[in-house]
Amino acid sequence: MDLASLVGVVGAFGIVVMAMVLGGDISMFVNVPSILIVIVGSLFAVMMKFELGQFLGAIKIAAKAFSFKLSKPEAIIEEVVEMAGLARKGGLLSLEGKEVSDEFLSKGIQLLVDGHDPDVVRTLMNKEMKQASERHDIGITIFKSLGDVAPAMGMIGTLIGLVAMLANMDDPKSIGPAMAVALLTTLYGAMVATMLSLPIADKLTLRKDEEDRLKSMIIDALLAIQSGQNPRVIETMLQAYIQEGKRTVSGD
Repeated sequence: MDLASLVGVVGAFGIVVMAMVLGGDISMFVNVPSILIVIVGSLFAVMMKFELGQFLGAIKIAAKAFSFKLSKPEAIIEEVVEMAGLARKGGLLSLEGKEVSDEFLSKGIQLLVDGHDPDVVRTLMNKEMKQASERHDIGITIFKSLGDVAPAMGMIGTLIGLVAMLANMDDPKSIGPAMAVALLTTLYGAMVATMLSLPIADKLTLRKDEEDRLKSMIIDALLAIQSGQNPRVIETMLQAYIQEGKRTVSGD
């Protein structure tokens, strides 16, 4: 569980709700027509921009903003150094059946065991990394689109409320509800964009970059193992993918 995402979203909505409670009766901030216009209307508008499968898949991708399991680079480096030592002593075939914690690394090791050329290994692994990255990009784009559409739908709701208000100026009782729709749709649109969709898009971008960096490191590791480089040289090379303060080289 990503604690920063959880605390952030709960804290943001909590502060706003607290302000509503302190401002009076919280029920006055609840308006069903405004919710329909902003929430449901925004979802349908964003759906128009993408294929249905992509739109529905964004829900699964969004989960990565709150729960994201990625192999630690340090652990991957330890595994790579061990496998590099085995490969130098017994050849690449000695890696066959070797248990690997990361699925992407496991696929790459199998390519080495199968005897593919370095160019083939690089091409296939880069292609898989690119395809995964493109899937993440779609999810990011969907949430950015929702962040753009929600405030616009809020403005549409505001205009609807103003029209209803102006059309019934002779009935004072109708002015209040119409004004509520006008103001609350703008509020809901701003909340959806600022406190939910855009932060999720930014967190997904961060996750995608982390995953791409790890996979790039794995590709470099695979090619280094295939070329028979010294395990310590490989370890030193891969440390460049880790933040400087966290770098440790075995034997230091």
